[in-house]
Amino acid sequence: MFYFNISIMNKKIYLSLLVMATVFGLASCSSKLKPLASNYIKAEPQPLEVVGGKVPVTINATFPEKWFNKNATVIVKPVLRYEGGEAWGTSYTFQGEKVAGNGQTIPQKAGANVTMTSSFDYVPDMIKSELFLTFDAKIGNKTIQLPEIKIADGVLATAAFANALNEAAAIAPDKFQRIIKEAYDANIMFLIQQAELRSGELRKTELGDWKNTVKNANEAPNQKVDIEISAYASPDGGLELNEKLAVQREKNTSKYLTAEMKKAKVDAPINAKYTAQDWEGFKELVEKSKIQDKDLVLRTLSMYTDPEQREQEIKNISSVFSALADEILPQLRRSRLTANVEIIGKSDEEISSLAVSNPKGLNIEEILYAATLVKTNAEKEKIYTKTTELYSKDARAFNNLGVIEFAKGNVAAADKFFSQASQVSGGKSAEANCNLAFIALANNDKAKASQLLGNASGVAELNNALGLIALMNGEYSKAASSFGSTKSNNAALAQILSKDYNKASTTLNAVGAPNATTAYLKAVVAARTNNLKDVVSNLKEVGSKDKKMLAKAASDVEFAKFASNAEFINAIK
Repeated sequence: MFYFNISIMNKKIYLSLLVMATVFGLASCSSKLKPLASNYIKAEPQPLEVVGGKVPVTINATFPEKWFNKNATVIVKPVLRYEGGEAWGTSYTFQGEKVAGNGQTIPQKAGANVTMTSSFDYVPDMIKSELFLTFDAKIGNKTIQLPEIKIADGVLATAAFANALNEAAAIAPDKFQRIIKEAYDANIMFLIQQAELRSGELRKTELGDWKNTVKNANEAPNQKVDIEISAYASPDGGLELNEKLAVQREKNTSKYLTAEMKKAKVDAPINAKYTAQDWEGFKELVEKSKIQDKDLVLRTLSMYTDPEQREQEIKNISSVFSALADEILPQLRRSRLTANVEIIGKSDEEISSLAVSNPKGLNIEEILYAATLVKTNAEKEKIYTKTTELYSKDARAFNNLGVIEFAKGNVAAADKFFSQASQVSGGKSAEANCNLAFIALANNDKAKASQLLGNASGVAELNNALGLIALMNGEYSKAASSFGSTKSNNAALAQILSKDYNKASTTLNAVGAPNATTAYLKAVVAARTNNLKDVVSNLKEVGSKDKKMLAKAASDVEFAKFASNAEFINAIK
């Protein structure tokens, strides 16, 4: 028994000595790799901020003098922890002077300053988060436990409000015109230095068709017509002679046409004028011709303004004058008859009535116009649906059905209609391409959106789509410039992130259909300009529209300075 107790006692002493030796050994190793103090590490920005769907961070750290063991390897890696998950950033390896590896070598005596950059894919729960720096350290083959260090608190996520559904999709417009103006021309030609109307000219099919057009327009209940006579002389033969010829041609043509209109019982006003020397017509015909040295003729016209000098200089160009006399000048000896016809379309009342009772009685432009006359989306949807049945090869009604669905937030349904519009148009509908870009942005596919916008030229909403891409990429000044004077939540967000708070406030106050996001962004502007009263009033407005969005304010770094304020606390309840 005595020996047994001695044995136990010796064993305890031995174990105690072993533990002490181990602790001493570890202390001996770790004494040269102590925990870094937080003042040696700085993360920027503070707080972290969402940019282009990412949460970037730059970490500047200092390894102080004599801290880094020559045989040590330290792997440093940031981790962003939030409720429900964590995200790891880029790891950096640092090593002592005696370590053969690929890490950055840190001199033991001098220490070093290092910079590490990381980026985390943003998820909404990161708004309430903490960023830590972790250390995986070894000296030789022995692991050294170094505590992680908290280096940032929370993520400023205002940029995440960028949303394609904040935009209005592009309507494909109708081309309806109440009054359509059309002009119909016919010519009566004259021989050189003559003003008599020749029977051959008066029997021309061209002139007969023209007179029938005037008669039909005059008799149509929805048309009006008036007539113009423009008599000309060619710019050769001298100004005095040409003026007499042009005057007589105009008189003879007017007398003939007045009699013809009376015979046809056409009561249309006739306005007549003459041009002594038709230099403009001469220039136009020369430009279109294939005559030799035509450029020389055109230069001569530009060099001289006096009619007689022009004529003489052109005659001096002997190589071309004969061609002018044969091909150009005869076409200028004429009276041009113009019938100005106005076709008066259906009234709004007629179009609205037919859209309900007999849509087939409307052409494509009229039925698309009918949709602009109704007040509710349900009525518009009914008209556009009928339009797709009657005019299935026209892309516009399909596109506009998509616009209605997009406004409701039905991305999948809108995508279906926009895709139909694109298919019907063979990919040429600029509005459909712009709207499909909005769909792509709603799905965070910025590359596809940019490609689609290349075929959306001329659409008014194009700049807004480009502004949204810039906003989602974190290019805030570019985004604000693209949005221009647009009054939307996205435009205001670009201005907030560009720190133009006065303009953002003006934009938000002018949003056509303000929603919870509008009120929330107003509260952000108020917080950034230290206006507690407006922070509170706008958050109360958010609460009346969207309780879930209001709950976000409690954790939002934008409002951190008001977290303990009683009015703020009451507003977010």
